[in-house]
Amino acid sequence: MIRIQYGREFLHSAKQLPKQIQSKLDRLLSVLAHNPYDSQLHTKKLHGELVGYLSFRITRDWRVMFQFLEPDSILLLRVKHRKDIYR
Repeated sequence: MIRIQYGREFLHSAKQLPKQIQSKLDRLLSVLAHNPYDSQLHTKKLHGELVGYLSFRITRDWRVMFQFLEPDSILLLRVKHRKDIYR
């Protein structure tokens, strides 16, 4: 099982999400802990200035950016709308 750590920006942003999105995020975090590449997450490696980071989908419009600290440890960095998260 993967250990998940929560960055300050992630925690702040997650509290601002609509309740329905928060609920889905909670469910997907347990999926992430078991398999970060599960097809439900639509995990993608980022490129360009964001090399070394990954993202997964909560919905079509909401994304979570994260990085591996170790093979069994993930740091959640931010959760934002897809138009804003990669900036």
